Amino acid sequence: MDGTELVAAVRRGDAEAVRALLESGAAPDTVTDDGLPVLCLALTAFDAGVAQALVEGGADPDRVLPDGTTPLVRAVEGGSPAMVEAVLGREPRLRLPEAEREQLLALSRRRLGPGAEGELRRRTGASGPARRVRVLDDEYDHVEQLTLGGRTVRAGHSAILTNLEWAFRILTPVDELVARAVAPRDPDHVAWASVRWVLSERRSKQTWEAVTAHRHSPDPHHRRFVVDVIFWYVMGHGSWRNSYEKESADLLVAWTAEGEEDAETLAEVLRVLGETEHQELEAVGLRHADHPDPRVRARVPDLLLRWGAPSPGWSPQARAALLVLAGDEDWGVRDQAGRALAAAQDGSREVTDALVALLRDPVAAVRGAAAEAVAHCRDSAAAVADALAALLDEDEFTTRLNAAYGLLRWGDARTEEAIKRVGSLFRPGYEHDHRLSALWTWQWERDHPPTPTSQ
Repeated sequence: MDGTELVAAVRRGDAEAVRALLESGAAPDTVTDDGLPVLCLALTAFDAGVAQALVEGGADPDRVLPDGTTPLVRAVEGGSPAMVEAVLGREPRLRLPEAEREQLLALSRRRLGPGAEGELRRRTGASGPARRVRVLDDEYDHVEQLTLGGRTVRAGHSAILTNLEWAFRILTPVDELVARAVAPRDPDHVAWASVRWVLSERRSKQTWEAVTAHRHSPDPHHRRFVVDVIFWYVMGHGSWRNSYEKESADLLVAWTAEGEEDAETLAEVLRVLGETEHQELEAVGLRHADHPDPRVRARVPDLLLRWGAPSPGWSPQARAALLVLAGDEDWGVRDQAGRALAAAQDGSREVTDALVALLRDPVAAVRGAAAEAVAHCRDSAAAVADALAALLDEDEFTTRLNAAYGLLRWGDARTEEAIKRVGSLFRPGYEHDHRLSALWTWQWERDHPPTPTSQ
């Protein structure tokens, strides 16, 4: 195999084809016309998927290139944390000599000095402003990409430094890490994400105390970051000795009682608190049910439900608060209240009326969310079924789907007509959808009744 196909697959960004070719015997370090291995093509294109496929298939990230660098060094220079992760390889702390580890760390730190644009100017000698664009560096997190003088880099060196330090098991002071995370003032930035991940992995009492101390910062971004790290502690997997689940829940409850002034941060505190099983959930929810900011009120319904066996429920006070929230002026609050009411529907006239109103809400998103929620109820009042059937004329496919699914589950006489109005049951992206599967099964069983067996 001469490598032509591999080069072509790398150029078009086809990671699956790259894997298949490597499994078939293609050389992972195939060299292109410029004398560089194909891994460098992926680096230039910021194609982490292809780069990872090459490294996993045997490409050498430490191969010395004609200019004395390596693919790993070039990845660090390029400023994309996703690319560095893709080519870093396994056990870098053991694989790389100390001198090479220090070189990578020093390179990351130097790039933090002049910044990505300053480095571009130094390397290209170009003048004028760089073209800047915000791009996704991985599936979830963003970074700024700069182009100047024919070269393109990404400004993710802070995240790269954080990730390399952790890979080499360097315990950077927590305050320094938090400062890196909040510097872009963007929770969707790669710097924020990398520090959050590292701190959630460093599960020591000292780290926990140093992180949570930032909740008293006057900067709301520091406080918002603390909530984010706590969420990863709550949802992450750790032993009972270092899960900090109880400490997290207690801290969040105390936080809500201290009068958090930033509504966005308070809403996040309530969201994460809702992921715990703290005994004060309902009390906290009731205290915030009439908060002036809708972002906060929208987090209250999750706190008011009791999820114990045999089914979800609520206290009289929580039920009354949910009914009020279901009529809130903000549609996002109504949306969340409707989901909670449907989850613990008690068959009362008040709850039925509230659900019908939500199914007829003037906002399509609320109608759709209500349809999804009530469709999964165990049973339904006739008025709810009628309101659900009325949604079969909605433009949104998922709303029609949920309406038909709910009617089917309740054995409603309108099921056959409802399935027809859903439209095609074969839709891209819904191949494993349980609702479509249920509609298809209902049709098949209708058309293929069991054959009577002879005695």
